[in-house]
Amino acid sequence: MQYRRFGRTNWKIGEVGYGMWGMGGWKESDDIQSAKSLDLAVENGVNFFDTAWGYGEGHSEKLLGQLVRRHPGHKLYTASKIPPKNFQWPGKPEYKFEDSYPIEHIIEYTDKTLSNLGLEQIDLMQLHTWDDVWADREEWQRAIEDLKSAGKVVAMGISMNRWEPENGIKALKTGKLDAVQVIYNIFDQAPEDVLFPLCEELDIAVIARVPFDEGTLTGNITKETTFPEGDWRGTYFVPENLNSSAERADALRPVVPEGMTMAEMALRFIAMNKTVGTMIPGMRKERNVLANTAISDGKGISKELLSALKKHRWDRVPTSWSQ
Repeated sequence: MQYRRFGRTNWKIGEVGYGMWGMGGWKESDDIQSAKSLDLAVENGVNFFDTAWGYGEGHSEKLLGQLVRRHPGHKLYTASKIPPKNFQWPGKPEYKFEDSYPIEHIIEYTDKTLSNLGLEQIDLMQLHTWDDVWADREEWQRAIEDLKSAGKVVAMGISMNRWEPENGIKALKTGKLDAVQVIYNIFDQAPEDVLFPLCEELDIAVIARVPFDEGTLTGNITKETTFPEGDWRGTYFVPENLNSSAERADALRPVVPEGMTMAEMALRFIAMNKTVGTMIPGMRKERNVLANTAISDGKGISKELLSALKKHRWDRVPTSWSQ
């Protein structure tokens, strides 16, 4: 595992982290599988784990707390997210600040997260949604100061809305945030335009989420793909999106190097950008842990392949089905 400086926190974070969204509301047998995958990730050098209260109303947070206690000899960086008070994703300008992140709500859900983790302090707490109409409100900034001074959180960040990598720039410029989580992958290259240069200037850590574009960049999504009832992807991959996503994946297949999977290529593309502090693929199964962590070998991809992948940028705007 290769490690990177995580912005002004100065933490040394594995360039492949662990996204725990898929570990929210599962059965006990699934929790056992999750624990095995998490343990294997630690063995392979992963030291950053990202969860949220919204992943099973704290269930995923409890799994992370158990992981930390199973590995007392390792420094594992814990990250979670506070849901908006109105429980509406994503953040929108028409949502009042008081209905989203009033100070008492931020404090309350930080305490809930710490209780779920079984820890007195979390390394990184994030606001799970954001809209920059709230950026000038003093309440959320004061809440961050209070949480840090109380020793409950070390660093604070925001998670940006899908396909809105500049809706958070004002918040970052307040100086109150240490990290930002944003969708960045072969298709979603827009963060390179404005967000990444600002993060470099302000020394703000970047977490790249959705590295596989919800599965498209694994190469396993086709126009015939269906999802089980209740699977969120079924509402995301509506025909309009499924067809265009499959076509984009098909256009990528000719450039995948021999001996490399599309998923590996997707992660290596992200690793080539040194502004990214870590990426957080979901990896519920042990084989996914082994495959994903193996890309962190310092080899990257060729300049020719990187140049070719740059041409597959896909600029999109939020829609009713994209949230």
